[in-house]
Amino acid sequence: MKVSNKLNLKTLGITIFVLIVLNVLGTLFFHRFDLTKDKRYTLSQTSLNIVKQVKNPLSIKIYMQGELPADFRRLQQETKQLLEEFQAYNSNIVFEFVNPMENEDESMEIVKSLYQKGLTPVNITVDDKGKQSQAMVFPWAVAVYNSKEVNIPLLKNIMGASTTKKVTGSIQHLEYSIADAINKITKERQKKVAIIKGNGELSEIHIGKLLRQIKESYYIGPFTLDSVTKDPNGTLNALKKYDLAIISKPTEKFSDEEKQVLDQFIINGGKTIWMVDQVASDMDSLYNQAGATLAYPRDLNLNDMFFKYGFRINPDLIKDEQGAPIKLATGEQGSATQYQDFIWKFAPIVIPSNQHPIVKNLGGIKFDFASPIDTLKNGIKKTVLLQSSQYSKQIGTPTEINLNIVTEKTSPEEYANKGNLPLAVLLEGNFHSVFENRVLPFKDNSFSTKGKPAKMIVISDGDIARNQLDKNMMPVELGYDQRTGNLYDNKDFMMNCVNYLLDDTGLINIRSKDVELPLLDKEKVYENYTTVQFITIGLPILILALFGLAFTFIRKRKYSK
Repeated sequence: MKVSNKLNLKTLGITIFVLIVLNVLGTLFFHRFDLTKDKRYTLSQTSLNIVKQVKNPLSIKIYMQGELPADFRRLQQETKQLLEEFQAYNSNIVFEFVNPMENEDESMEIVKSLYQKGLTPVNITVDDKGKQSQAMVFPWAVAVYNSKEVNIPLLKNIMGASTTKKVTGSIQHLEYSIADAINKITKERQKKVAIIKGNGELSEIHIGKLLRQIKESYYIGPFTLDSVTKDPNGTLNALKKYDLAIISKPTEKFSDEEKQVLDQFIINGGKTIWMVDQVASDMDSLYNQAGATLAYPRDLNLNDMFFKYGFRINPDLIKDEQGAPIKLATGEQGSATQYQDFIWKFAPIVIPSNQHPIVKNLGGIKFDFASPIDTLKNGIKKTVLLQSSQYSKQIGTPTEINLNIVTEKTSPEEYANKGNLPLAVLLEGNFHSVFENRVLPFKDNSFSTKGKPAKMIVISDGDIARNQLDKNMMPVELGYDQRTGNLYDNKDFMMNCVNYLLDDTGLINIRSKDVELPLLDKEKVYENYTTVQFITIGLPILILALFGLAFTFIRKRKYSK
């Protein structure tokens, strides 16, 4: 046998041996390599912990298949690759992509059933080399596990953003959306949320969408403070069984006994979300013949309590040039009333600038008649989550609010050094009781003056979690404004607050993950369409052809001798 043949056999044998060893090692040790710069396909430890909860088959159906616009093909591909990562760590997770419009005869029935599940389509304009067309896409997935079902939104709403920016923001939230859905559907609810009643708070129907969202992950129940007058200790002990208390737009004074119950709940480590209107004013009172209403301070008997915890909600209103649009009648033409869009300066639209996980990557959040929050030094850590724009200022009350304000002319000088007023603040630490060194309203043998580590979020707008009602008096999506058709990120913000205060899995931190998506400049592509086509398609083929010719030439020259 020739030496060259022996060498070839030896090389082949070594190659086969190495492959066998690598396969054996691959079965013994599991590892996946992520070569992307931003590690977008590397699941966080929180996601891996959630995946371990899946003990039975979990099916995910994604309604993005078929002919899709380029941006949504990107979202589809990213969703598929991320789901493959989840599946790689747990084979119980299976998924499939479905085209709801594939069968024309059945498409209407399928679309109707998707609507009933709350999966609303997105009508988008497809721009192909300057030619525009309309397309309907269902950017949703549905996960099913042990007869339980949960919807997974794949497209994140970002007000005023282009489809490309919406898709980019959605890809950044993909891991969170999928991990959150799997966590909801597989984990047994443990934490308890109390909705405080008894002081004129918002009715359940007006916060129905928020309650429904909370109910997917936590136990939830109304908690009335009326029983304090008869059995204050019993009421306090009952409230201590909850993990979070939500106080949404109280309009009646709190008694000292009620304050002591809430105070000791906080001192014992209870979390709270305060949504408080320090000024009495709302939009409904404006829609009268005069188009005006009086805004005046509201006394809830909570100021001393808030001051002790380290903040103060001023009885003023914030006027912000970055306000929400409002439609107003501007006269009649024939028999039809004409409406025009104006900016309503008492409804600030806040674009979060903070990088805290609660607000990171959120879109516009709508406030109504909000007040500024002052933070005080008392050893409690305070984080301003949301603030008004730089072109905002506070208006003292009582004052008249008139719809004619939409036509006033202003200049930047009027807002110099007056803007960026806090609207939502996170407080974390060991709070001191407001009844420290004071006579207690009722005897409590377990009374403490300094508390366990606790957290609370204060929002100076009682309506931030309020959903509107449709013509059938049913709740519409939280953050959706029926008058203008805009959808704000109020629901995501509120759920982030709840998750942050209650989250013991670190799920909220997945939101901090940044994904970099290099995008082509469409305008430059259109201008240089032929050149781009040649570079992306023709040039690789040309290089391959030149390589083939060179290889053939060298081979002929070598073996012709």
